[in-house]
Amino acid sequence: MSEYEFITYETVDDGTIARIMLNRPQARNAQNRGMLVELNEAFLRAEADDQVRVVILRAAGEIFSSGHDMGSKQYLAEWRPGPEQHASRKVNGGTRYASESLMLQEWHYFFQNTLRWRNLRKITIAEVQGSVFAAGLMLMWSCDLIVGAENAVFADVVGTRLGMMGVEYFAHPWEFGPRKTKELLLTGDSIDVHEAYALGMVSKVFPVDQLEAQTLEFARRIASVPTAAALMIKEAVNQTTDTMGFTNALNSCFTLHQLNHSHWAWKSKGERAVALPEDGVVDWRQAPPIVPAQKSTVRAESD
Repeated sequence: MSEYEFITYETVDDGTIARIMLNRPQARNAQNRGMLVELNEAFLRAEADDQVRVVILRAAGEIFSSGHDMGSKQYLAEWRPGPEQHASRKVNGGTRYASESLMLQEWHYFFQNTLRWRNLRKITIAEVQGSVFAAGLMLMWSCDLIVGAENAVFADVVGTRLGMMGVEYFAHPWEFGPRKTKELLLTGDSIDVHEAYALGMVSKVFPVDQLEAQTLEFARRIASVPTAAALMIKEAVNQTTDTMGFTNALNSCFTLHQLNHSHWAWKSKGERAVALPEDGVVDWRQAPPIVPAQKSTVRAESD
């Protein structure tokens, strides 16, 4: 489990279940480039292993993921030229200029990798606890099934804090529903795990102290299904949603995401590809706590 820097990888139950764990709890499991590259390697490793039937994606610490790393020292070192720059910054558009570079880098490391994990040839389960914010949703949504601890909450604040229309893998309308998506993106509010369960986004809700054990037991049930049947079930559902337009919609919204970046880059004369406080958003570093989406308390008066 020490072969990676930002994640861990292990197999249990004679290798039939692989568990990949995000391992930056001190950074709220924010996704730096090193983590994303290692995560892709781990998913492909599980896919290549014929013994593995189910993959669990989990996270160390109190929260699943706060989203993309927006400015830690580690992130800045990976991004900028120098001895600690990540190798991925020199390929896949990293040496191009302006919006072209940003678009290609995000296409490879934020969008296509998430889509690749969604189509992994194994059944995948996201095991989430605490906060699941912004790009944390992307990781979770790439999995076939989601189980959550009773303290799990979900939100995408990039609209209210960065002036963006959502994250790169824009599955929100498919997961939240169209109107709930508009509400959550326009307000930056959150929903709890019970509302997520009611929406059908979360399959199971477990007590926090039972999350690991109950998720493993859930995975064992699925691992007992013949592999050919499990894969065909996954493929049938994925092909159905693709026929409904899922992947085409993702491609279209990724393009809108890049247009959104370009708007802010143009306005700031190339300084930033997201909105700034003077543009009317809350500075993400000083933003107030995310609040739950309020349910209506208005009642019709009786005659």
